[in-house]
Amino acid sequence: MFLLASLTAAAQRYEKVPFGDFEHWTVRYVTESQVIGGQEKTLYVIGPTDTIRGNEPYKYKNTIWATSNAFAKVMGVVKTSNNVEPDKGPNGRCAKLSTQFADCKVAGLFSIKVLAGGSIYWGKMLEPVTGVSDPYAFMDWGIPFTKRPKALVLNYKATIPNTGKLVKGTTFRTTEFNGYDPAEILFVLQYRWEDEKGNIHAKRVGTAVYHVDKTTGWVKDFKVPVIYGDARKAKEYQPYMDLISGDKTMYALNKKGKKKVIKEEAWAEADCPVTHAIMMITSSSQGAFVGAVGNVLWVDEIRLEY
Repeated sequence: MFLLASLTAAAQRYEKVPFGDFEHWTVRYVTESQVIGGQEKTLYVIGPTDTIRGNEPYKYKNTIWATSNAFAKVMGVVKTSNNVEPDKGPNGRCAKLSTQFADCKVAGLFSIKVLAGGSIYWGKMLEPVTGVSDPYAFMDWGIPFTKRPKALVLNYKATIPNTGKLVKGTTFRTTEFNGYDPAEILFVLQYRWEDEKGNIHAKRVGTAVYHVDKTTGWVKDFKVPVIYGDARKAKEYQPYMDLISGDKTMYALNKKGKKKVIKEEAWAEADCPVTHAIMMITSSSQGAFVGAVGNVLWVDEIRLEY
C-alpha cells in the first residue's frame, strides 16, 4: 500500500501542458496572391488534429498555443510564413522552430525580406498580419492562469551555430553585425489589472527563463525553476530575465477586446496572486527581425512541476 501511494505521488508531480507533446496539429492551406506566384502554402497550428483550407484568419477555440506562423495580407497581397512545424522526435512527434528569412517579391511594387525566429507561445496570433513594422503588435500574449508551479519541464534539442554573426532583416534591407543569438525558453507569471482607460498593467510574480546557447542532442526532463518575487535577488538571475520592455514589448486584448501594451512595470512580492501566464519558446532571443540564420530548436513533452 505504501509503495503504491509513493508511486502515485511521484506521478502527480508533473502536469502536462495541453498539446505540449506535439502529437496533434491543425494543418492550414492558404493560397498566396498571384502576383507572388499563387502557390498553396502550408501553415501548422499546435492544436486538435484538423485540416483547414482557405484564406481566412485562424479561429482559436480549443488550443492555448499560437506560433510565429502567420497568414498575412500586406498592401492587398496574401503572403504566408511558416517556421514552426512538426518533426520526428525521440518518441512520436515534436515541434521544430527555425530562424530563417521570409521573402515577398512583387515585380514593380516591392520586395520584402524579413528575418524571423520560430516561436511558439501561449496566446493568439491576430490575423491577418497587415504590416511588419511591429510584429509583436499582432500577438495576444498570455492566458488566464492562477497556479503556482515550481518549474517548467521539457525535452529539447538545439542547433546553435554560434558563428558570431547576426543578421537584421527588416522589410527592404538586411545588415550583418557581430553578436550571438541563443534560443530562449520563457515562462513568466503575472498579476494583471486594467485601469479606467482599459490599459493593461502587470507585476511580475514568477520568472523562469533559460537561454540555450550551444548545439546539443536531446536533453530530457530539463527543468527551468520558477523564481517567485524579485528575480534580481536570486543567485540564478541573468539580465535576460528582466521585466518585459523595449524591443520585446508584448500586447494583449483588454476586457473590451482592444489591443493594449502589457505594461509590466514592477516586481511583485513572492506571495502575490497570479492572474496570467506567458510561455514563449523561440529559436531566436534577439527580438523582431534580428537573429542568427541557422538556429533550430526542437522541443517536446512540455510539463509543469508542482
